[in-house]
Amino acid sequence: MTLQTIEPVIIGFLTLTMISLGVIVIGSRRRVGQLKRRSADIQQEERRVFDFLHGLGAAFSEGVPAGELHRLIVEGACHILKAGGGALYLVDRTGENLLPTFLTKGCPPLVILPEALAVEAATGVASQAVESFVRLQAVPMGRGLLGEVADWKEARFFRRQEDFDARLLTQGLGSAMLGPLYYRQKFLGVLALAEHAGTDSFGQTKIEVFQAILEQSAFALFNQAIHLAAGEKLALDHDLQIAREIQKILLPSGAPNLQGFQISGLNLPAKTLSGDYFDYLPVDEDHLGIVIADVSGKGVPASLIMAMCRSALRSQAPGRLSPASVLSAVNRQLYPDMKEDMFISMAYVVMNRHSGDALLARAGHDAPLMYRSAHHQVERFNPKGMAVGIDSGGVFDRFCTDYPFHIGEGDLLLLYTDGVTEALDAQGIEFGVERLSEELLENARDGVEKTLQRLAHSVLDFAGKQPQHDDITLIALQKQAPSEISHPTITNP
Repeated sequence: MTLQTIEPVIIGFLTLTMISLGVIVIGSRRRVGQLKRRSADIQQEERRVFDFLHGLGAAFSEGVPAGELHRLIVEGACHILKAGGGALYLVDRTGENLLPTFLTKGCPPLVILPEALAVEAATGVASQAVESFVRLQAVPMGRGLLGEVADWKEARFFRRQEDFDARLLTQGLGSAMLGPLYYRQKFLGVLALAEHAGTDSFGQTKIEVFQAILEQSAFALFNQAIHLAAGEKLALDHDLQIAREIQKILLPSGAPNLQGFQISGLNLPAKTLSGDYFDYLPVDEDHLGIVIADVSGKGVPASLIMAMCRSALRSQAPGRLSPASVLSAVNRQLYPDMKEDMFISMAYVVMNRHSGDALLARAGHDAPLMYRSAHHQVERFNPKGMAVGIDSGGVFDRFCTDYPFHIGEGDLLLLYTDGVTEALDAQGIEFGVERLSEELLENARDGVEKTLQRLAHSVLDFAGKQPQHDDITLIALQKQAPSEISHPTITNP
């Protein structure tokens, strides 16, 4: 082959080589440019994620209102994933429904709309009527696209027509990402991002980012709920303490002046508020009323019924020497306002201040105990009677009767609530009436104050570390011997 024939071949080869190298260089530059742009997109996405997390952290540390946190979650998720709209639905207190807590303006409806509103939503133009309906529409658990999310383990991406209820498509929904908000295996709600028909900024690759958003959002929502609950508990504790102070005012602050007798009462609530009640009621110049009552249940409801009971008793007691007639009147007054599952057990004594003669009426209450000094024994007064609030009056009046008795020198009458006799020890054994009678027999000669203190200590010691399940209330009335009666000293001016 001659030089003349070789040169064109070499030149052609070099030309092709140069062209190939040029193509490779141009392609490489393109790929580098694409990688740079991709890197920039990744960095921008990372910044958006960081801003989102920073926003959640700042909101949590500053204690922002729940509504502001909800807005940050939805708008942050939309910003990171460039979604057209988003919605946050949280579980209500019953655990049966999802409630919309924040929706971005113009978010495609994720619930089925009435026909007239569905036509408006299909236009893609935000309608106030549509948005109002969606913001007020609760979603039953397990029903519809949103209601089914609770059963999912992770986020899902939808953009095919067969993924959706056809009615959602006609309302303008094009694609969506939805995921459950779980924290410590507790389902909190649903976060959803949505696009209108004809728009699709989502991609399967973004599902991992969305899953991370779900996890961080659930953490923030759970912790805010804990803080809100703690704040509500502090406020409730404060209100209960105020209510306790008010309730103390409703109980006697001291014993009445009762010449020849000692009388004392004691109340130990199981909770902040007590459902037990005791009082000393002026009947007339010669008679005093002594009442003890126990409202079924405990806490706030029982304390409110107790206040009603006190008011009724104080309005009915003056001038009435028959305790049974007073309890009948109280029952008729309270019955219309009592719930079916609530009642009041009560024992009411009307005593002659001078003679020691007395009448007892019992409305389903624990039988009072009487320590008889002369025989050094304890007897129970157990007349029939039914609790207040169970019957409107006819049956109650037939059961409630006056039971006469006399208090002699040294005798001690003990009224108590079932918080005493039903106190349990570690083995589940009750303190019981027999044990209470034995304690009364042992301590009655030491006066009412010491007797009540020792009885209360005996009950608490018996229970040991077991929590007090019911209110403890005791009243002791004792007639003094003439030598024990203190008379006021009179000095000459």
